[in-house]
Amino acid sequence: MVMKPEPWGVALDGILEDADLASGSEPLIIFPSPAGEVFTQHMARELAEEQHLVFGCGRYEGIDQRVFDEYSARARVKLVSIGDYVLNGGEVASIAMIEAIARLLPGVVGNPESLVEESHEEDGLLEYPSYTKPANWRDREVPPILLSGNHAAIAKWRREQSIERTKRVRPELLPRELDDAPRGRHAAP
Repeated sequence: MVMKPEPWGVALDGILEDADLASGSEPLIIFPSPAGEVFTQHMARELAEEQHLVFGCGRYEGIDQRVFDEYSARARVKLVSIGDYVLNGGEVASIAMIEAIARLLPGVVGNPESLVEESHEEDGLLEYPSYTKPANWRDREVPPILLSGNHAAIAKWRREQSIERTKRVRPELLPRELDDAPRGRHAAP
């Protein structure tokens, strides 16, 4: 079942008219779609700079292509995928994107410095493991380096852990200069 174009036309015409009156800036209409460009942290940062985002959530087989064609001629339209799988509708994908985008807006996260060391940020690596109190839990220790107070050594350990985790879990994210492992799905374990 494909969603008909006319209900989309009525809804989007009203949204675009209201957007023009309210902000004067052209909104970006995002349609979650498995056929779209893959959503990344980099894209989240770009979208966080936008003045006006509109999310159009399709269902089942999606939305009549003429809707994308019509609004691409009248506004900015982007089809975006949150991964290589299919959902029944775009609502969950939109919520995931909205959360990733909104947390980059000033004031949403209490300490903006905490955003820098997260997975997929600055260097594209996965985040290092995190620990808190107590130092010993069920005979599992916090790594001693983290209790040392040596900030340079801690930073080095975190970087090494990020590289190792990325190499093990998402080797395709490793910059070439850090990658000494074979790439691809048929690489030997």
